[in-house]
Amino acid sequence: QVQLVESGGGLVQPGGSLRLSCAASASINSIRSMGWYRQAPGKQRELVATITSGGTINYADSVKGRFTISRDNAKNTLYLQMNSLKPEDTAVYYCNFLRVYQFIQYNYWGQGTQVTVSS
Repeated sequence: QVQLVESGGGLVQPGGSLRLSCAASASINSIRSMGWYRQAPGKQRELVATITSGGTINYADSVKGRFTISRDNAKNTLYLQMNSLKPEDTAVYYCNFLRVYQFIQYNYWGQGTQVTVSS
């Protein structure tokens, strides 16, 4: 399995910024889709943003205009730039890679990183 290591979480004030990173142990060139999910206490895990191997990007309505997903294939790393953070963005953030091989889906998850937005 591909190992994913997340970093970049922390505590910030409302309106602040954070940049999350998700480093893979292998090349991400063959990955079908990559994304960021988050889960707040008492809530279900929700999709934040995705980027496909072809470069198509989608964002949840709640983060459009504030978050940016990107990848660096040379570094095997996925990023999430978060600006204008709000208290409701507080959650554990997980990166996810999807690989499809011979019609079988393989999901790889990071360990999660805490993002807390509070004054």
